[in-house]
Amino acid sequence: MLIDVITIFPAMFVPLMQSGVIGKAWESGIIELRAINLRDFCTDRHRVTDDYPFGGGPGLVMKPEPIFRAVRHLKKDHPQAFCILTAPGGARFDQAMAMELAQKPHLIIFCGRYRGVDERAKSLFDREVSIGDYILTGGEPAVLVMVDAIVRLLPGALGNADSLSQEAFAEGMLDSPQYTRPRVVEGMEVPEVLLSGDHQAIARWREEMARQATEQRRPDLLKNG
Repeated sequence: MLIDVITIFPAMFVPLMQSGVIGKAWESGIIELRAINLRDFCTDRHRVTDDYPFGGGPGLVMKPEPIFRAVRHLKKDHPQAFCILTAPGGARFDQAMAMELAQKPHLIIFCGRYRGVDERAKSLFDREVSIGDYILTGGEPAVLVMVDAIVRLLPGALGNADSLSQEAFAEGMLDSPQYTRPRVVEGMEVPEVLLSGDHQAIARWREEMARQATEQRRPDLLKNG
């Protein structure tokens, strides 16, 4: 998978390519992650990427011309690339969307900033995406979250692929409680069923615990399902 991130702060993505699951996926060739500097597509002396909005008001708007140049440059060799704009009004990013996007061979993700991008530049994008109902200083942190969630779903990215089917949201519910050694901590013991060796009983217990946790903490997931 090729992921192109268009940003005015490409250095923010360097640690992502050097650590953890993403770094290993990059080293093994599972992904190619490129941080594209939007300023490289400006034609003015100071490489300005924003301007004041027509009609007045506070804040700045990202200029359309550099965006058009950057996206078109990247799509020149990859015309089928799927283009995403981070924006507060976008579709909510969730596990289902991560799974969908993990099937795309090439993603172009633009990091929105300020009051957003010029409306005309939105014609370049297949989808606007938001990671939640709050305002960030820019789209970069949102893209870091999205890339992490997407890449770990790619074949070979995780050491144990089976863990994908047993984690939170895999079945539309939260995960069941997890325990490790020691058996007793501060007087609290591991549930006996997990020590029984009865795999069918353990599977039933985990399913029931996941259902209860979801009902108590995220009932909206059950409604959506």
